[in-house]
Amino acid sequence: MLELHGHQLIGNTASAEGADTFQSANPKTGEALPTVFHEATESEIDRAMSLAAGAFDAFRLKSVEERARFLEACADEVEALGEQLIAMAMAETAHPEPRCLGERGRATGQARMFAALIREGSWLDARIDTAQPDRQPLPKPDVRSLMQPVGPVVVFGASNFPLAISVFGADPVSAFACGCPVVVKAHPAHPGTCELLGRAILTAAEKCGMPEGVFSMVHGRSNAVGLGLVRHPAAAAAAFTGSLRGGRALFDAASARSVPIPFYAEMGSVNPIFILPGALRERGEAIAAGYIQSLNLGVGQ
Repeated sequence: MLELHGHQLIGNTASAEGADTFQSANPKTGEALPTVFHEATESEIDRAMSLAAGAFDAFRLKSVEERARFLEACADEVEALGEQLIAMAMAETAHPEPRCLGERGRATGQARMFAALIREGSWLDARIDTAQPDRQPLPKPDVRSLMQPVGPVVVFGASNFPLAISVFGADPVSAFACGCPVVVKAHPAHPGTCELLGRAILTAAEKCGMPEGVFSMVHGRSNAVGLGLVRHPAAAAAAFTGSLRGGRALFDAASARSVPIPFYAEMGSVNPIFILPGALRERGEAIAAGYIQSLNLGVGQ
């Protein structure tokens, strides 16, 4: 069983330079959980991003098979955390055990899915437009293209999906798949769960011979940490799942850079529901029962 330390994971180094600290809380009781987490400093953010930039060339030049095995090793290490990971996620979010088990399965399943996808190869979208040297009035050149990794990717996980849209969610997994190092901003609602996942990824990276800096993770409750990551010159893209307000602030920062970067965001997650009069008359009670069940499914935070 891993003992939590609450530090930043900057490559293979645990770092706790900052004096500002915080704790997660059990939503059922409101009580603070014991581990104290350190807010990332500017220098820690810079080290994490610079390390990712330094790892980019070595990581992108890894073979498809090496990256696929890395993804599978990450999934194996997450599963190896066993009950400790599930118990921590339940303590920090109050999600029921079946929900957490399902999320873990979703996270590891999508990692293995991406491993299979990159082995198959169609994601590269390789195209060859052959030359026509005799074409008139001008010869047609040979043009070839395929998808390429962009560089270090900053990832912000969701508050309500501590396992499936988090440190080992779809965003970091897809970035790893195509050869991009990842720096994750751990979510302050479940930092202990984030640390366990982050350390599992680092274990897999070491076992698979990945370059140091392929993965880092920093903590922070303040907006300064997230903005510092997105504004860092080494960031090549960012991915976010969360509130409209938080996402817009980060999007604006990504757009205002001297070199703007793509910002992939799911913001708000508000799902309108419309009930037509006829349906309400015919099966109003059943609709109400289903609606209440949906509201209470997997509740916690």
